[in-house]
Amino acid sequence: MQQYQVGILGGGPGGYVCALRAAQLGLSVVLVEGEKLGGTCLNKGCIPTKTLVRSAELWRSIKEAEEFGIELGERTLNYPRIWARKNQVVSSLVSGIEQLMKAQKVTVLKGWGEITSPKEIQVRTDSGVIKVQVDNLILATGSVPAKLPIPGIELPGVVTSDEILEHETLPESLVVIGGGVIGLEFATIYQEFGVKVKVVEVLPTLLANLDEEIPKRLTPLLKRKGIEVLTRTKVKEIRQGDNGLVLIVENDKGIAQLTTQQVLLATGRKPNLKGINADTLGIELERGAIKVDPHQQTSVPGIYAIGDVVGGAMLAHVASMQGIVAAEHIAGRQVSMEGKAIPSAIFTHPEIATVGVTEQALKAAGKPYKVSKFPFSANGKALALGESVGLVKLLADEQGVVLGASIMGPQASSLIQECVLAVEKGLKAEELATTIHAHPTLPEAIMEAAHGIYAKPFHLA
Repeated sequence: MQQYQVGILGGGPGGYVCALRAAQLGLSVVLVEGEKLGGTCLNKGCIPTKTLVRSAELWRSIKEAEEFGIELGERTLNYPRIWARKNQVVSSLVSGIEQLMKAQKVTVLKGWGEITSPKEIQVRTDSGVIKVQVDNLILATGSVPAKLPIPGIELPGVVTSDEILEHETLPESLVVIGGGVIGLEFATIYQEFGVKVKVVEVLPTLLANLDEEIPKRLTPLLKRKGIEVLTRTKVKEIRQGDNGLVLIVENDKGIAQLTTQQVLLATGRKPNLKGINADTLGIELERGAIKVDPHQQTSVPGIYAIGDVVGGAMLAHVASMQGIVAAEHIAGRQVSMEGKAIPSAIFTHPEIATVGVTEQALKAAGKPYKVSKFPFSANGKALALGESVGLVKLLADEQGVVLGASIMGPQASSLIQECVLAVEKGLKAEELATTIHAHPTLPEAIMEAAHGIYAKPFHLA
């Protein structure tokens, strides 16, 4: 039986980054993965959806080309080729991770792992069962789609976010159950490709965890694009009808029926505890997730947990950082996962990105604060791009220290990083405002919003 200093169960963005960092620190590492390296993010989430987003962006630009003085001939959308490109991008990245593992001399076992003791992993491979001994164990098993107990969810045509990406063709119509990040990204992608989309959300608003101003601005934009949005609406049942699937929904207007070709269950994800045997090992759980300390250690000495399996912010970049912290702690370094400033990005159109606290959270806590908003309609680069919808919103305390930011608009996912640094390092808005920003650029909108915290933006009347 082979012995390793670090054993990792799960090869997603948490697991494989942890493996690489541990190997860089001179530790012997074995990584167990039942499917492809990269996990949900690379194979079924972040990367494949973003390749679709890019195709949707190009298709949108083609349709709007005449507004920019460009006249095109016949325009055709070939979704099978879009789908094939998505697979090619994913395959290329998976291959890249495999090469990194070889370069760092990480042993990768392809099979389904089960924790039989704090020091042992049993792996079912195509060639039989392999047992490995480890000094330290890292649980990085990720998450799985959460399914609501709705009658009819097992019908053909009802799919999860994992499954919908396997389809080479587009449906004529799609009902998305869930108005969160996953649901809205798919809704905007499919709508851009010509699919008739409806979004059903049981809560009063879409994207309920964001600063309330963002969904208030986004919802009418989605409706304008042709996406039907039904909030405060509960799906009671899904039936097979003569012309497709029929959803029985209920809201304050009563009971109604929605007919569609396909249904996407986008009701969130839950920690995947398969193969961990938490009860047997005595691993403490909290609300269905593994409880960890700031070093990512569980209640059992020598066992760590990272990524979606610990709950909280189920984001690839969070998992990767947690993996680095775990690896370095095992190597004897004094590190911890603070998690003070965690950005999130939503690839709708327009893009959305956030970090730090929301305005409603500050109000609920009774904390005094300052707020400043700057619209992209007053930003020269945004106007040149033809992407002037949206804003930068900054929140600061009474001393001007940046507490949070919400951006809706062009390249929000990239722009947010300046605000992440500000929140993480406790910078004052004045420091952002007095830092010279290149012109004409989108980040100038952040600078202008920062001016509004302690003075007044220049390009607003």
